[in-house]
Amino acid sequence: MIRFEHIEYLWLLVPLALLGLAWGYMTWRQNRRLGNWADRQMFSRLIPDRSTWRPAVKTGLALLGIAMLIVTVANPQSGTRLEKTKQSGSDIAICLDLSNSMMAEDLQPNRLERGKRVVSNLLGALGGDRVSLVAFAGESFIQMPLTGDYGATKMFLDDMSCDMISSQGTAIGDAIGKAMETLGYGDPDRTWEKNKGRAIIVISDGENHEDDAVGAARNAAHEGVRVCTIGMGLPDGAPIPEYDHRTRKSSYKREKGGSIVMTHLNENMLRQIADAGNGVYVRASSASGGLGDIVNLINNLEKEEYGEAELSAFESRYQYPLVAALICLLAELMLFERSNRKWNLFVEPKGE
Repeated sequence: MIRFEHIEYLWLLVPLALLGLAWGYMTWRQNRRLGNWADRQMFSRLIPDRSTWRPAVKTGLALLGIAMLIVTVANPQSGTRLEKTKQSGSDIAICLDLSNSMMAEDLQPNRLERGKRVVSNLLGALGGDRVSLVAFAGESFIQMPLTGDYGATKMFLDDMSCDMISSQGTAIGDAIGKAMETLGYGDPDRTWEKNKGRAIIVISDGENHEDDAVGAARNAAHEGVRVCTIGMGLPDGAPIPEYDHRTRKSSYKREKGGSIVMTHLNENMLRQIADAGNGVYVRASSASGGLGDIVNLINNLEKEEYGEAELSAFESRYQYPLVAALICLLAELMLFERSNRKWNLFVEPKGE
């Protein structure tokens, strides 16, 4: 199996091919003009050392040499062996708020989609850590158990929507409890040890109306689990969009009196949860450095070995296209565009 470490460089072959086509077109036009200027049989007398094939071969060798250099930079690799490696990392439970307020558009395109992007960026920053997904609104459930497969995590993440939970509300405390379950807390088949490398990340607008989220975070911290929070939205608030499937019209959620319901980022609640959970709070709308604070916290957690994995070891094969490129470019330099008249005296019979 052949793969390229930097496959994006192969796009440079496209303009190179267009350059070759342009050269071919210009050569065809030049030959056509020469044909209109003089008879082809006169060319050998007017331009005795002119060659019809040498320029094409030189250009072909130059383009092929450059193409091989581009392939060299892309670094072709082949997997020739399997290596067993030990896997180690921390256990991270990610709780994503799916309440209707997450559809507010004070963050573009909306709070939920921005939250998914935050999770994707977080997965890209992790290395070897296992993650689980918990979805919550008025109640919570485990969307994906603990795994080291980030590809599967992103697939489950893409499927998450506010329609998944009929019971609306924001029960952050219940979500933290479900996250503890994914980490092995209360599982009779698993031995629970305090103060191991574990963390819970709650992604929400913080409008908790259902339970004691601060108490749940405090209990998690007592077991050695760090609880971090990421705030979705702006303190100024935004209306909650609604779509009427019957009339197929979009509007905003309203109270019984007819006024539009506004949802606000409750940073005070999220900070209290993070403080009680011995973690950090970050607002998603702030600079990307905020997420780095959570990544640094995770990186400083204790790492444990949790199994072995077989990885395909890819070996670089850039030497082959590099040698081919050097041969093509060297041949292009050694080949002259015009015929060598002295050489022709030996290979061509002298006309009478």
